[in-house]
Amino acid sequence: MPTISRFLLTALLASTCSSALAGPTPAPVRAEIDALLSKITASNCQFERNRSWHDAADARAHLLRKLDYIEKRAETITRTEQFIEFAASKSSFTGRAYRVKCGNGEPVESAAWLTRELKVLRSAKPIGIGAAR
Repeated sequence: MPTISRFLLTALLASTCSSALAGPTPAPVRAEIDALLSKITASNCQFERNRSWHDAADARAHLLRKLDYIEKRAETITRTEQFIEFAASKSSFTGRAYRVKCGNGEPVESAAWLTRELKVLRSAKPIGIGAAR
């Protein structure tokens, strides 16, 4: 078998195997993501993406679509911080950071807002229940 054919076959097998190993987001991580999304909905804050402001319900729906897209690509999010980094911090198309504006406050980047809310969630967990990291 020529070297190029062997290389292509190896690459195809490696790709197939790595996709087979990836799966849905682990339950503890998904629970934290769902809790973050609930915080978004309850916040009544506005979310900016690509220079357009959206209400919290629209932001939640958008981030769920992005998570679904990541999972369908057979990528596994193993930590909630990865969800924030890969899905909830910036536009996949423009690279522009998402921002959050609550009340009369100044807009902040969504990555900072979500990371702060994640810390609050984790600090509220009863002793003995580990956080997904």
